[in-house]
Amino acid sequence: MSFDALVHDPALDPLSMLLVDDGTVVAALDILHKTVDHAGNTFRVGGLSTVVTRKELRGHGYGLRLVTAARAAMAELDLALFTCDRPLQPFYERAGFRVLPGTTLIGGTPDDPFPSDQPGFDKVTMAAFFSESARQTAGTFEHSRIALHPGPIDKLW
Repeated sequence: MSFDALVHDPALDPLSMLLVDDGTVVAALDILHKTVDHAGNTFRVGGLSTVVTRKELRGHGYGLRLVTAARAAMAELDLALFTCDRPLQPFYERAGFRVLPGTTLIGGTPDDPFPSDQPGFDKVTMAAFFSESARQTAGTFEHSRIALHPGPIDKLW
């Protein structure tokens, strides 16, 4: 693996979180940050990216502990918003996120969009609403297309 390429766009203020057990990294994830305009409001949004648990240690609760800690770390934002593969929905729900039915995140850039509902993808959009303004407008996020546009490096977080 080459470390010459950027894993995440620095403009997204990536924050890496690691769960270490006895000196071994057992799970890791990144939180990306962006301001998003939606339904006439501007929100500070965080999203999960590159969530992984060591293959031989899966099923022991490490990933859930780390994702739950990441949700708590994002509570200073207005909301968390990200996509995951449909089979992972129950995992993220156990960590305190909820599915946004019918919601599509539009990644990429405005000139080169990368929607989460494109053919061949089987994604769901997950969220957690932290600020009062986000909670009051939570319904506007359901069954909508949200222009996330994190850029060409992190096409969709």
